[in-house]
Amino acid sequence: MTAKLLRGLVVVVVLATTGIVWLAGPAAAKGPANTQISGVGTFVADTEEECTEIDDLYTLRMTGSLEGCWYTTVLNVVQETPSGIYQERGVETFKGCLVEDGVDVACGEFTTTYHFTAKYAPDGSEIHGRCHHPIVSGAGDFDGATGRVDFKDDVVTGDFDYRGHIKLA
Repeated sequence: MTAKLLRGLVVVVVLATTGIVWLAGPAAAKGPANTQISGVGTFVADTEEECTEIDDLYTLRMTGSLEGCWYTTVLNVVQETPSGIYQERGVETFKGCLVEDGVDVACGEFTTTYHFTAKYAPDGSEIHGRCHHPIVSGAGDFDGATGRVDFKDDVVTGDFDYRGHIKLA
């Protein structure tokens, strides 16, 4: 084999190897994937004995991808108009577990900020409402978690359907 041909083969092998490493590198560097979540939150009445760890105005029992309790602390009303438009902001804390296929994947708590927007009828009944909650901090298995949970109010049943994503650290 000539030296020129041998150098050419070395270059091809190096490029091929580098290409394989380059292709594998970004996939390995991505880290944990986003977990898509969905489920339902139901209002916890004051007479119930569950979800009492935090004294707040609104507490939900979460089922689905999130199993546990969701506590709401209203910080301020941003807007309330005579036409029924209402907006508020606050902080919420989830205490419980992220569940996939019936198995607890992560347990602990995370805190979100939220922005709630709704429209109310003159009699005070809700016509529609929704809110979004970016995760801002966590503890336990949720330490360093990022993501967002979005709720849409079901004004017929009084439930709060949610969906979103969580990326564990």
